[in-house]
Amino acid sequence: MATSQLTASSMTVSVRNLASFEGLRPSSIVKFSSFGSLKPGSLTQRSFKGLVVKAATVVAPKYTSIKPLGDRVLVKIKETEEKTEGGILLPTTAQSKPQGGEVVAIGEGKTIGKTKLECSVKTGAQVIYSKYAGTELDFNGSNHLIFKEDDIVGILETDDIKDLKPLNDRVFIKVAEAEEKTAGGLLLTESSKEKPSIGTVIAVGPGTLDEEGNGKPLSVAPGNTVLYSKYAGNDFKGNDGTSYIALRASDVMAVLS
Repeated sequence: MATSQLTASSMTVSVRNLASFEGLRPSSIVKFSSFGSLKPGSLTQRSFKGLVVKAATVVAPKYTSIKPLGDRVLVKIKETEEKTEGGILLPTTAQSKPQGGEVVAIGEGKTIGKTKLECSVKTGAQVIYSKYAGTELDFNGSNHLIFKEDDIVGILETDDIKDLKPLNDRVFIKVAEAEEKTAGGLLLTESSKEKPSIGTVIAVGPGTLDEEGNGKPLSVAPGNTVLYSKYAGNDFKGNDGTSYIALRASDVMAVLS
């Protein structure tokens, strides 16, 4: 039987004993963020109100391999950073959810019209994927995700996000710096600076495919300054602190000149 782990206290609670989790399978793993100090016997149904529960599918040890079907890929998730670059230990709540990992298995591809297309990534590739992609699996003692190839944002060929190679219809943008002052000259605080929605295109994917499997180039190119939808895409920080965003070409609203 799987147990629920309270990351801040090393306590475990059986899922069967929590009425709050009625409907979860016994094989589900339920992880909680920081709770602070807990006293034995103090856990009640009320204690868990407002918590976000994320259950991963546990693959039993008797299964030693997973073969994705169609255009799906299996990715081993990169471990969450527990320390800052300066060596400061991060609490669980401050650790950013990983959006990258290594491709460990791929499907046979997909068919568009009469054209058979193989997956555009190979096993061993380091990829960045969409923030809410796929189904999480606990397999061979490690966290994995299985999702469609279209959820891959790009291939990371170095350890710096600035070198991301976008796939499909993704556009990779260097975000413009936030304005430090208002039009009237007033200095803005960090909390009052509006999130920029303008940036410079660094790289673009090969584009989408038509019904015959032919590529359709994107309408933007590297070097373009663009206006994009404010709440689209996935945000990243480069090793030097520079802000980037990866989004679909359809979320780019205009080219500025």
